[in-house]
Amino acid sequence: MSALNVSTKPAELDFLALGALVNRLDPGVIPFRKARSLEIHVSGGEYNVAANLADCFGLKTGIATAMVNYGIGELVQARVREMGVTPFYKWFEHDGVRGPNIATVYSDRGQGVRPPVVFYNRSNEAGALLKPGDFDWAAIFAKGVKWFHSGGIFAALSETTSDVIIEGMKAAKAAGAVTSFDLNYRAKLWASVGGPEKGVATIRKIVEHVDALIGNEEDLQKGLGLEGQDVHSQSKLDPHSFFAMIDQVRKNHPNVKLVATTLREVHSTNRHDWAAVLHLDGQNYVSPTAQLDVIDRIGGGDGFAAGLIHGLLAGKPPEEALKLGWAHGALLTTFPGDTTMARLPEVEAFAKGGSARVQR
Repeated sequence: MSALNVSTKPAELDFLALGALVNRLDPGVIPFRKARSLEIHVSGGEYNVAANLADCFGLKTGIATAMVNYGIGELVQARVREMGVTPFYKWFEHDGVRGPNIATVYSDRGQGVRPPVVFYNRSNEAGALLKPGDFDWAAIFAKGVKWFHSGGIFAALSETTSDVIIEGMKAAKAAGAVTSFDLNYRAKLWASVGGPEKGVATIRKIVEHVDALIGNEEDLQKGLGLEGQDVHSQSKLDPHSFFAMIDQVRKNHPNVKLVATTLREVHSTNRHDWAAVLHLDGQNYVSPTAQLDVIDRIGGGDGFAAGLIHGLLAGKPPEEALKLGWAHGALLTTFPGDTTMARLPEVEAFAKGGSARVQR
């Protein structure tokens, strides 16, 4: 496994994501069955990384995605602009009754011994209608893109979305961009498009075009069909079992140069132990462990990915890039919503061992 070859040439975009946008309805600590008011967050596993990199780290980022011409679409567009992400939209018209729709995620935050509850309405989702040919990749990459990213949630939305990912990955590789993929394995989504066997076959095809792979031990087992021990049988903070699977990844996918994940031990909904690990260029790196007082855990993994990618794009040493990802992911759990509200100096201070003392 050789080091990532991050381009130093000027580029219009430092980072481009491909995935579906969603609106998340959040009643806070109130269960949905008792809710009377909701916050609306704009999210998406792939988009979140682009939004974090733009808003916190000041990078030039973009999102290739489906957009629907109706009121919820307008709300989503406004949030994308607010985060500073350049959109590349494939447009769909709403019929006023059934869609196509921007998908809705319903997610309360839980509290204490009560875990968060998440469910979806992804029926007639515009993102699932995306197919090869919907984006002019040649025109997008001609202006320069350093890093291209997608993920397993988008791959599982329909029979065609994984083909769009592979199309984008091929264009990215031809243009000299680093490619990354967050496995984000969701059994319920894969069950709707062919089941776990189809999921493994599809993800393996995508990973043939990937330089950097993000995913926890369970993602690696279920997404890539790798053998491993019961992921629930030991401490979630023990990196050894994760690193033990790297040899399988290297053997099966020699093109993969980087594998990274977060490690999270959940004591209660609001108290987590948090760490992260990185395998790059044949070396293993482990972050410090932090105790988190969590407000909203959704998006923490995307926060980690953003900080790590920022560090690598900035040419930081692997240990420092890992700590930036670990620190930003930790801070993201202290904000409501799925995307960042952190500032870069806060991330850098925490990565260097900062504390929660009052800043005067």
